[in-house]
Amino acid sequence: MTERYAYVPHRLLRLRVRDVASGAEGELMAVINEDVSADPARRHWTTLAYIRGSSGREFTTAVDNVRPA
Repeated sequence: MTERYAYVPHRLLRLRVRDVASGAEGELMAVINEDVSADPARRHWTTLAYIRGSSGREFTTAVDNVRPA
């Protein structure tokens, strides 16, 4: 990939979910595969879930932490 991120399809997009790591709930807005490396010669990719909480603020968590609420 030459981009720093790529959207990933997920079965729970736009549904209410819970982050099992924090216990917070919200709507799953996006799942994105992001290049989080500091050095372009050594790429490190991670897949993050973006969840919008009831306050309207979004937070991220590992996509493996997302469960239906």
